Formats: sequence, C-alpha cells, structure tokens
Amino acid sequence: MWLKVSNEGLSAKEQLPFWADLVSRELAPLTIGSANAAGFPAWASVLDLGSVRVAAFRSPPAYLKRTWADIRRADPDTYQLTFVSGTPLWISQQRQDSGLVCGDMVLFDLSHPFEGAVPDKGRHTQVVIAQLPRGGLPLPPDKIHRLLARRLSTSTGMGAIFARFMTTLDAYGPDCDPRDLSRLGTITLDLASACLAQHLGTYDALPAETRQQAMLARVNAFIDHNLGDPGLTPAAVAAHHHISVRTLHQLFRSEPESVAATIRRRRLERCRAELADPRLRRRTIGETALRWGFRHPADFSRAFRRAYGVTPSEIRAAVR
Repeated sequence: MWLKVSNEGLSAKEQLPFWADLVSRELAPLTIGSANAAGFPAWASVLDLGSVRVAAFRSPPAYLKRTWADIRRADPDTYQLTFVSGTPLWISQQRQDSGLVCGDMVLFDLSHPFEGAVPDKGRHTQVVIAQLPRGGLPLPPDKIHRLLARRLSTSTGMGAIFARFMTTLDAYGPDCDPRDLSRLGTITLDLASACLAQHLGTYDALPAETRQQAMLARVNAFIDHNLGDPGLTPAAVAAHHHISVRTLHQLFRSEPESVAATIRRRRLERCRAELADPRLRRRTIGETALRWGFRHPADFSRAFRRAYGVTPSEIRAAVR
C-alpha cells in the first residue's frame, strides 16, 4: 500500500491540526507544535512493506513530543531510523541528545518518550523514516538503546548504503509490483540491522542471511558507482570486496540475473537514458557508450539491439 497526502489545499489555520492528526495516525500519537504564523504546508508519503514501513515527510520547522500518555494510547512497538536532509533536526531520548542532525541518521524508540525539534525557521526539513519492528532486529535491545538519539553517520559503510537505499525506495518503491513489496521489507530490515550493528561494532554477530543481504547491497552500490569503468567485471567486484568470484556468484543466486548481466543491463539503461535525453543530443553515440564502460561501439550496438529491439541510432533519431 502507498499513501501520498498533502495539506496545502487547506486554510492556514487547518494545516497544522490536520498534519498532527496524520502523523499520529500513520506513525504514533504525539504532539506537534509550530510557531509558523503563515500556516503549516507539508506533504507525506507512506509505503507499506509488510512488517516495515517507509515514510517521507516534508514540513516547516516544528516541535515534536511523545509522552507516556501518548504511549498508553498506542504503542506500535517499533524503532524509527530517520535520515534527515534539508534542515537540521535534533532528538532527545533516554537522557541522550543527538545534537543537530542533517545529512545523517538518528534512531529513536516509539515505546519510550522523546522530544525533538527542527529549529531552523528559514527552510523546510525532509526526513525519510524506516519504521522497524523491535522484535525483527537481530540485536539485543540494550545494545540498540546505546544508539538512541545519537547521530549515525551516512558518509561511509552501511550507513551510506542504507541512507541511499531509503531515498531510492521512497522515490521508486511505489512503482514496484505489490508482490515485491514484502521482499523489499525484508531487505530494509536486513540493511537496517547491518547499519546498526556496524555502529555498535557487532556486525560479525549478525545472522548469516542478514550479513549476506548487507553484502549484496554493498556490491550493488559498488556496481552502480563504477559502471563507467570498462574494467568493472565480476572478478574486479569480488576483489574489491575481498571475496572469491564463486562467493560473488553465490550471492546472486537468488537474484533475477547474474553479476555480469546486472552490470551489462545497468550500463545499457544509462546509455538509453542519455540517448533519449534531448539535452545530450550533441554527445555522440560512441561517447555515450564509452562513458558507461563499453569499449567497442559494435559490441555496444549489438547488446543494445538485443536488449531493446532497436539500435542506438534509432533512439537518437526519435529524439531529433
């Protein structure tokens, strides 16, 4: 299920009450306050992935508070792992304070009181939240609580991969087949577990399946980042991740295609997008192919025609 909603069609007086009620229903009961005299225009999207939900919110500066009374009204028994962009956000929980977080993540527990705020009055904040079942994380609660209301870096490792995955999921998840959404929920939970375990220094203690999904996500991120390198082969991918080529192929057994096929398809997708972009019509077909790792124009043309049933020249001609 995918929900997308905005309050911008309401009067300035109605916007904040509507928004507070929406957040309380979709996440958990809490209080939202704002000093914004011009109203509270905001939007949200919520993607249901079974036991996991991913929600994106964009709103003006606000103050948030969840009390024991709110928890008695409804306790979803979940953690919120939140990626913050736009304007800084701070969260305080369990005597821990995140400080201002922007461009990184912060974790909080909906079964305990917390408060937070977006203090910057100049801009909107945007957050993408993964709502994770407490019982679904293969980590002891006492260890997870060490991470509550702490800045969790997204600059390297699993933090970077998980933040990118969440923003991609928010953008493209609604287009997925409903049958795939439950699988995406499992992947989200595995990547979140790996991200938190890495911050705790307990990554090696995770279940083998969770570590496998995390490695697969790392490999996919590496492939996407290096598609333009002609030397990107299964052997190069395996060497970068310090695993054997056989182990790499085993990782992709449950995927729809092999490692080499994945690299080729993603390169062709990038080429097709650029050839169909009128802003790039001055870039030659050969330049486009080389930019995305195809050394030989003839090999590129054959692979392109097999994939799409038309030649690169026909795609370019249609744009013209």
